[in-house]
Amino acid sequence: MNWTNWSGAHHCSPDQLLEPDSEAKLQAIVDRYAGERTIRVAGSGHSFSPVVPTDDVLVSLANYTGITRVNPATEQVTVRAGTTLGELTTALDDHGLALKNMGDVDAQTVAGALATGTHGTGIDLGIMPTQIASVRLIRADGECQTIEPADGEQFRAIQLSLGTLGIISEITLNVRSAYRLRENSWIEPLDAVLDKLETLRANNRHVECFWFPHTDRALIKTLNPTSAAPTRGVPYRLDERAENLAWGAVCRLSARMPQLSPRLARFVAGTLDGTTAVGPSHEIFPTMRAVRFNEMEYAVPADAGVDAVRALRAEIRDAEWPIVFPIEFRYTRGDDILLSPAYGRDTAFIAVHAYHRTPYQAYFDACETIFAEYDGRPHWGKMNGCSPTALRDRFPEFETFASIRASFDPAGTFLNPELEPLFQ
Repeated sequence: MNWTNWSGAHHCSPDQLLEPDSEAKLQAIVDRYAGERTIRVAGSGHSFSPVVPTDDVLVSLANYTGITRVNPATEQVTVRAGTTLGELTTALDDHGLALKNMGDVDAQTVAGALATGTHGTGIDLGIMPTQIASVRLIRADGECQTIEPADGEQFRAIQLSLGTLGIISEITLNVRSAYRLRENSWIEPLDAVLDKLETLRANNRHVECFWFPHTDRALIKTLNPTSAAPTRGVPYRLDERAENLAWGAVCRLSARMPQLSPRLARFVAGTLDGTTAVGPSHEIFPTMRAVRFNEMEYAVPADAGVDAVRALRAEIRDAEWPIVFPIEFRYTRGDDILLSPAYGRDTAFIAVHAYHRTPYQAYFDACETIFAEYDGRPHWGKMNGCSPTALRDRFPEFETFASIRASFDPAGTFLNPELEPLFQ
């Protein structure tokens, strides 16, 4: 039995690979193995950090999906942990509801996305775990516990837990009425974009920037609510598939001939043009990701984001890194979640990527040095090179979380070799 994540960077051969289809079967797994074996839970494998791999007991939630309760009056929905975001948002639309915000990948399971702190963009919108109303958790003692905001620090721990408190069975989310978004994108010189980012983030519900290395060109994308008629459809999806095919060819050529990477990046940036699209929010948020990559993402204080991007540009220029993947730049609102990268501060998330067949470690290390200079905190679902001590130091309430985790799971049932040095 083998398991691998989406990019292929992490894999394992668990002794047991279990695929339960009910909460009772999840409880039975915990009753059987807790205290004697370790248990990790896999969603869709989209995390780039090694939080899932185990050679012991691996639980897949692929068969434990679907919405169990919808309350349009309170705008809340309860969903099983293995449901993907794409499945959830499509089902919500059938009820006239939608997520308040989400990232640009909808293949993730709901539990996996929340447990690692997945986020979208929007300076007035928090990371996705801020949308949680309650969580039903199977603890190491086999008991099911519903955790909600009245539970104080326990709730702030379960909102982003890395799957270390137990097995999440169901999640109740605060949602909203369905809405449409207008997506506008255009190209500008990077310096011009950075000079007006504060204005862009203040005047748009969502704004993100993609800078193409070895060029001065950046793609800006804004999303705003609209009542205009939808424009997306089959032609748009066909265009996305064609773009992914072309992008894949560029990445393969860059991997085989790294010295061509600057020219390839300039070629790709030169082909980009502005677009406009209108559609339901759950169709506008996601982007087709057919070309596999590895990713590192850090959260820096919002006011330091522009300087951090400029420092990355200087590093890529001076070191001549053979990179074609763009650098992504987004904003989110601060929160009080114990392990959140956005804890206590409005935040700029900056992500660097590398094609999955391209060596990435040295490039990521260089970027990580810059992120550290700007008080960066790593995204838990992306790669990072921090030691356990460095990780504990980056998150102000780490010890609070660690204490809660130990009370839920004193034997370390829900840890793996990557997480044990961090929590034990």
